[in-house]
Amino acid sequence: MSTAFVRNLPFGATLVGPNRCRFRLWAPLQESVSVEIDGLPSVPMARTADGWFSGEGECGAGARYRFRLGTGPVVPDPAARAQAEDVHGPSLVVDPAAFRWQHTGWQGRPWQETVLYELHAGVLGGFAGVQAELPRLAALGVTAIELMPINDFPGIRNWGYDGVLPFAPDHAYGTPDELKLLIDAAHGHGLMVFLDVVYNHFGPAGNYLSSYAPEFFRDDISTPWGSAIDFRRPEVRRYFIENALYWLLEYRFDGLRFDAVHAIADADWLDEMAAEVRASIEPGRHVHLVLEHDGNVAGHLRGDFDAQWNDDAHHVLHAMLTGEADGYYSDYADLPAVRLARCLAEGFAYQGEPSAYRDGERRGTPSADLPPTAFVLFLQNHDQIGNRPFGDRLTELAEGAALEAAIALQLLCPQIPLLFMGEERGSR
Repeated sequence: MSTAFVRNLPFGATLVGPNRCRFRLWAPLQESVSVEIDGLPSVPMARTADGWFSGEGECGAGARYRFRLGTGPVVPDPAARAQAEDVHGPSLVVDPAAFRWQHTGWQGRPWQETVLYELHAGVLGGFAGVQAELPRLAALGVTAIELMPINDFPGIRNWGYDGVLPFAPDHAYGTPDELKLLIDAAHGHGLMVFLDVVYNHFGPAGNYLSSYAPEFFRDDISTPWGSAIDFRRPEVRRYFIENALYWLLEYRFDGLRFDAVHAIADADWLDEMAAEVRASIEPGRHVHLVLEHDGNVAGHLRGDFDAQWNDDAHHVLHAMLTGEADGYYSDYADLPAVRLARCLAEGFAYQGEPSAYRDGERRGTPSADLPPTAFVLFLQNHDQIGNRPFGDRLTELAEGAALEAAIALQLLCPQIPLLFMGEERGSR
């Protein structure tokens, strides 16, 4: 079996020889684009009628480059495999075939064996720091680690949900090879590795797409975090499908968690992407696709997606443990035991019933026919801790014996359990 894994992207920088690289960029707003490679003359790019620019330069792995737009500015590659500095700086040519994997026979694990541990790579000291934790996590009984988003973001500290370069691991966490080393080591410990990806918006700082491809975004709708991405366009759909395949095939992640897909207006793209992922994975390999969807839409789970985060189960358990009834917890303050029983038996508590918190809007679709493993059950996660003003956890908010009972329920019920980093130590 090969020790190199490469996804040949249809855009960005692709090595076509030891010292020759092909560059490709979609910039329909521009009449001309060139590649500026450090230490070399500028390379003019040829334009097609539909706004694609392409050109080749005499450079190899490690070369720094940027695109010079005809209107004047220089911008990083939106499909860069790595950045030399930060999101505003030059991109790096990367040779993905240079890394030699050790555990090439790894095929993943069946979904029903999954015990997820969500973590933030930066808090643990980058990719190398996460790697150092693997023996402890494997001994704990975790079977999969889930990295919060790692794609390049501005600065050195970020949750990851403001990323702007989806193909580039943030340099603050480590190099592409260090990320691959983490994943390879995890496989050696029998651990799967999941990645949280954000396809519903770009962060506000370092997103240059509107200066050369404004068609990437919609002006008729928006998200709570910025401009909505226009998944009606085939170039946009391809960009994100390639991103999903890139992480799964070139980095050998075992699964993806798709952040807040309710903010993607064209939901059919999700099923198109998932179907292509399934068709692209070699037979026998276990790859898992997990959604976050605030609307409790169950239909995707009858297709190519494995599971969805069960926000209802979290909310009712949190309301029972803490007595909180503000905001969306108000929908769970009445008959909480009945709602919890429905979550455990059928998945969602709200399967089309009106939500008082949403001014009577009906929320959810029927989910009782789905298996318990179609739902990821958590007591805490990055949102439910990080969005609190003081980041306080259930160890501060709930009575100890009740919390222990909830933990036992979470870990022993047939839904897929997810722990947030620190829970196993009772972090406050």
